[in-house]
Amino acid sequence: MPCHDFVFLTEDASHDAAINHINEEAFGPGRFVRSSERVREQGPHDRQLSFVATDRGETIGSVRMTPILAGTTTGYLLGPLAVRPSHKNLGIGRELVRIALAAAEKSGSPMVLLVGDPPYYAPLGFAPTKPGALTMPGPFDAHRLLAACFGKIDPMALEGEIQHMNRHPQV
Repeated sequence: MPCHDFVFLTEDASHDAAINHINEEAFGPGRFVRSSERVREQGPHDRQLSFVATDRGETIGSVRMTPILAGTTTGYLLGPLAVRPSHKNLGIGRELVRIALAAAEKSGSPMVLLVGDPPYYAPLGFAPTKPGALTMPGPFDAHRLLAACFGKIDPMALEGEIQHMNRHPQV
């Protein structure tokens, strides 16, 4: 069994090329048409709440957090989450999600949303939202829209349009 020296770091600009490569490898060119990507392209992600995993200095995984409004509730959209094929099934993705959720909660965010597989994300603290109560640009499977909520926010009570916090310029 290979010896791994995983280190989890806050993302910075020096990781951009590796993250782009990892996301291309994981999702291919089709990633740009996903509804989550439509929200992400409205403004930048928050590097302070985005993380990478490295193995012996090589960036091998990442998770990004984008500031959003879900109706009137502020929070973050988690993703993309991706790990190099050579490092899959080692718990790296789950650890990246755990770190990102802890950072979001510590920052005072009331919730984190994502579009993903419930069996993978439920053990990490995500619960279903009410199908059809939240909208995003473009089609998505409403049964895969999940929320990790902190405090008294109920995932089933979230409703409205999901948009980037910076979508509307300040006047």
